[in-house]
Amino acid sequence: MSFFLALLIDGALAGTIYALIALAFVLVYKTSRMVNFALGEWIMLGAMLAATGFHSLGLGLGEALIFAAAGMAVLGVVFNVLVLRRLTMRPVISLIMVTLGLGTLIRGAAALLFTGVPAGLPLPIPTDQIVVFGTPLAPDKLVAAAIAALCVAAVGWFAAHSRTGIAWRAIADDPQAASGTGIDLNRHLSLVWALTGVIAVVAGVLWTFVAGGGFGVALIGLKIFPIVIIGGLDSIPGTIVGAMAIGVVESLGAGYLDPSVGGGFGNIVSYLLLLAVLIARPHGLFGQPRVERV
Repeated sequence: MSFFLALLIDGALAGTIYALIALAFVLVYKTSRMVNFALGEWIMLGAMLAATGFHSLGLGLGEALIFAAAGMAVLGVVFNVLVLRRLTMRPVISLIMVTLGLGTLIRGAAALLFTGVPAGLPLPIPTDQIVVFGTPLAPDKLVAAAIAALCVAAVGWFAAHSRTGIAWRAIADDPQAASGTGIDLNRHLSLVWALTGVIAVVAGVLWTFVAGGGFGVALIGLKIFPIVIIGGLDSIPGTIVGAMAIGVVESLGAGYLDPSVGGGFGNIVSYLLLLAVLIARPHGLFGQPRVERV
């Protein structure tokens, strides 16, 4: 029983960080109906920028995080202004290819720019395990999950209740009507991408701290797509539920199935769950089918 609880808790903690990463995906999709296939590379770049500020530039922990957040926010704004604005009303395949190209560019540039930079930041969090009711817990994962949960709550509240969040929803529903009411589409979409960059830094630093860093962090983008599809591409609550479900299923699969069928099967379980959800509910657990007048 203690083994099951340990796996369950570990999966829930990982799912909380997954939720923060997936939130960056959902924010972009909700406002622009754009799928960011470069999300994994954004997470990797945010973590590497923070590590560069700390290890190479001699900045303190807080200053390194601010340095990385500012850099990723600027990247998001520049990408929106110089690239995405020129693709308005273009075919969807154009938006897909441009994010794939951005991901490839980031991977190639990172290999050149960050060679020799130590991965991750030494966060002031203890790593020795603690035992609660006979269940071993990792304090670093607990603290990282708590930080991620606070960030998810803050961004979720901002998107739901702030004037900017209301403008984002209006843009998602009808960009032309939103523009006609005086909403500056370019400014609000730039804010979305800037916020995506900041989230990438926090999520990347937390993930590298609990799971290891390096250029392989970009692969976490592959874990996010099942989450957002299961929860619903345009649903923040669905994203949270999907992230927790994937985290728990991966953990249980790794604990109970990997010893029997071979290592790595726990990662496949999430895609099996994805297939099951798509068969039962193609729009995801919380997603809503788009209604159009014929």
